[in-house]
Order: sequence, then structure tokens, then C-alpha cells
Amino acid sequence: MFQYVVRRLLVMIPVLIGVTLVISSVVYLSPGNPAQIALGQNANPEAIEELEAEMGLNDPPHVRYLDWLAGAAQGDLGTSVRSQRPVSEMIMERLPATLELAIASMALTLIIALPLGVISAVKQYTWVDSLSMVFAIFWISMPSFWLALILILLFSVNWSIFPISGRATPVFTATWLMSLALPAIATGTRRAGLLTRMTRSSMLEILNEDYIRTARGKGIGDSAVIYTHAMKNAMIPIITLIGLQIPLIFSGAVIIETVFAWPGMGRLLVNAVLSRDYPVVQGTVLVYAVIVIAANLAVDVAYSYFDPRIKYD
Repeated sequence: MFQYVVRRLLVMIPVLIGVTLVISSVVYLSPGNPAQIALGQNANPEAIEELEAEMGLNDPPHVRYLDWLAGAAQGDLGTSVRSQRPVSEMIMERLPATLELAIASMALTLIIALPLGVISAVKQYTWVDSLSMVFAIFWISMPSFWLALILILLFSVNWSIFPISGRATPVFTATWLMSLALPAIATGTRRAGLLTRMTRSSMLEILNEDYIRTARGKGIGDSAVIYTHAMKNAMIPIITLIGLQIPLIFSGAVIIETVFAWPGMGRLLVNAVLSRDYPVVQGTVLVYAVIVIAANLAVDVAYSYFDPRIKYD
């Protein structure tokens, strides 16, 4: 296991280089001048040229990328061309909010999807099964940004239950939970619909296996058969889907953070793209890539826990 983890960590290096190279190429080739955006459309051309020189925008794109990559390898993600602040400092300010939203969304997804999928499989072809599948299809079909607007309209504007936007501090307080609730619901419920269907399908396949019928024939109770024997063996495809959902949660959080004015990395990235703040875009995408790769590594390691037959050499 240790050797496998080390190999995966080494593979991360070219993957991260590839990710930053692609995003840097897209950013550098996109229209717009950061100096002109900073000074305004009516700025003096001489002032624009002077600011370009200060920002290092006169260097070729590949030179700027290699300089940034050399700094990133030493933990220096550069300086924002807009605010002149260290990018790493800006990211560290926003990272906790993004992680809070991602973890809350995934927790909500699991709390809804796993019990509902198991119950749907156990009660196959009953009204419970039909209702859970209607729920799953409904949430899968609902775009997150549209759901976010509906939640704001109902629970913030009309009923004034939750705050409209922003993140309350300090964390782990009732006020913080209230501010986190709507963004987490908007992000997590759509994933819950897909995971519910996967849990149901996986459980149905396991419940029809011979060893499940044997366990029931020995007089083992339904709860023990479902949660001790069937559930653990049904987790492999579920864990795979969870691993696939992690990047989608972070990418979807970019939109949700914008809608709810949540001060996370998503809003930082959007503002950086709009202002052509190249170092911030590169640094933010790099951190996103590290989080997603690390999360998928954790998912791969979890396989061996749920299925001892899976070994990593």
C-alpha cells in the first residue's frame, strides 16, 4: 500500500504540470489585457505600457509560465497582478470556505442517497421504490444554479429563514450553519439523485447473490443481512461514483459560490478570470487539481477496505 501511494504521488507531478500548462495556455491566449482592465478602457496608452512592464506582461507566454512554474515548485504561486498580494495568501484565505462547502455538500449527498438507495432496493417495485426514483430523477434534472435561485427566493426572500448570501463566522456555530445550509443543499442534492440510483442498482445486484440467500436461510435477520453482508459488498461502484463526483462538486461550487456570494476559491477564480489575473488563475487551478487528485487517491485506498480482495502492490 505504501509503495502504491508513493507511486500515485509521483504520478501527480506530470498531471499537475499538464493541468497548469493547459490552463495557462488558455488564459494567455484569451482576449483582454490585464493592464488595461486595471486602468480602465480610457486609460493613457503610455500608462498601459508602463503597467504592462511592471506586471511582466511583455515577456513571452512560455517564459512567464516557466518562471511561474519554478516559483510554484518552491511554494511561491506568484503575486496577483490586480491586488499585488501573494497568491498563496489569497488562496489560503478562501480555501477553508470552499472545503466547508464541498464537505457539507458531500455529507448531505451521502446522508440522503445511501439510506434512500438501500430502502429503494429492499422495497423494490413498491411505492417507496417509485417515490425514491422520482426523487432521484427530479434532482438529477435540476440544474444547481436554478435550484440555488429557487432556494434563495423561497427560504431567504419570501420566508426569511436563511441568509441570502455570505458566510458567517466563526465556524461551527448556528449562524454559520444557517449560512452554509442553502449552498450545501444546492450543491449536494443533485449529486444525491445520481448516487441514489447507483446505490439502488448496486444493492439489487448484491441482494440477488447466492450468499445473501444463504445468509437469510440461516435465519440471519434482515438488518444484519442488508447492512453487514450486502451493503459493504455493494460499496465498490458507489465509491467509484463518489470519486467521480468530487471534481463535479468543486466545479459546481464555482457557480454556487458566485450565486450565494460565498467567499471561496470559486469566486476568487471567477474574478481572476474576468480581470485576467494570470497568477491567481494558475494558482487556484493548481490547488483545485491537488485537492481532486488527493481525494481520488483516498477513494482508491478505500477500495481495499471495503473489498479485501483488492490489493495494491
